[in-house]
Amino acid sequence: MAKKEKDPNNINIKNKKASFEYHFIDKFVAGIILSGSEIKSIREGKVNLQASYCSIRKNEAFVKEMHISPYKQASYLNHEPKRERKLLLNKREIKKLAAKSQEQGLTIVPTRLFVTNKGLAKLEIALAKGKKLHDKRHDIKEKDLKKDLERLKL
Repeated sequence: MAKKEKDPNNINIKNKKASFEYHFIDKFVAGIILSGSEIKSIREGKVNLQASYCSIRKNEAFVKEMHISPYKQASYLNHEPKRERKLLLNKREIKKLAAKSQEQGLTIVPTRLFVTNKGLAKLEIALAKGKKLHDKRHDIKEKDLKKDLERLKL
């Protein structure tokens, strides 16, 4: 029997921790500059967005601490798992993000990594504000109520 391979266009990696930790104010979709072994690892779904964040330096956006596992079949030409990667955004979007991120309590976090129909990797980033402890408790309570209602329906 032939091996079932993942559809490269079906990759959708979410940062669930970010939605628990932050309120999203505005979302953007950005391209990423990647090497060959990195896109192959992404197509295998070997990416971790948990501790990653974005920064803006010299009118350029970068994503830091995004872990892309090394590709097994790449020999000595493999990539660094946590290297800084440049994001592709318009000047207008970068200026808006830079101005808003200077405000107190706002940060830029990656929320989702996906592959388009053309095979390009895109990163959805959000301008976010950190949640307070009571907000997190409220979200947990809502989640539990939703689960209970689903159980009762079955």
